[in-house]
Parts: sequence; C-alpha cells; structure tokens
Amino acid sequence: MKATTLTFFCLTTLATQAYASSPDAWAAHDKAVLASCTKASGLKNSKPVGNAAQFDDRVGYTALLLQGQYPQKHMKGQPGTELCLYNKKSKTAYVTEWDSIRPTAKTQ
Repeated sequence: MKATTLTFFCLTTLATQAYASSPDAWAAHDKAVLASCTKASGLKNSKPVGNAAQFDDRVGYTALLLQGQYPQKHMKGQPGTELCLYNKKSKTAYVTEWDSIRPTAKTQ
C-alpha cells in the first residue's frame, strides 16, 4: 500500500513538472508578445509599461500596457496609453486606447 502511494506521488510530481515552461520559453513568449503588441499599436515610439500580465491558460491571453505618442498631427505628440491583449493560441495582438488609466491633473 505504501509503495503504491509513493509511486502515485512521484508520478504526479513528475507530470506536474512536465507542464512547466522553461525560462527560455517564457523569454521567447515575452519577446513575441512585445513584438506583436508594438506592431499592432497605433502609438509612435510605443514602449511597455512594466511587465506583461500572464492570465491563466483557460483564458488564453497575456496583457501588456503600452505608452507612446499619438502620431496624428492634431494630437501634437500628446502621450497615449494602450492596452494590448495577446491571444496565446492564435498569436495575435489586439490593442485598445486606454488613456483613462493615467491620472488626470488635479485642479484646485
């Protein structure tokens, strides 16, 4: 009985470790997210803000916040913020304007 329990425990531990991604795999994923989100961004000189948020695999997305400047002439280079959602399965990035996350100037 004890041998069966020990064998089950060992196999469970090994199976769990088989699903873990290596540091190299995470680095490649982060690089793909950054490249895809930057390409999809409508901002000029877009850069990530912090690290990407990794959602559970059941959700299937990685989120990345980008900041840059609006390229339109009438915007006169004003700063802008976009939220990028990267679909892990299709490897496609979707961006939306998210300027509301930036604090507004207080008036007294």
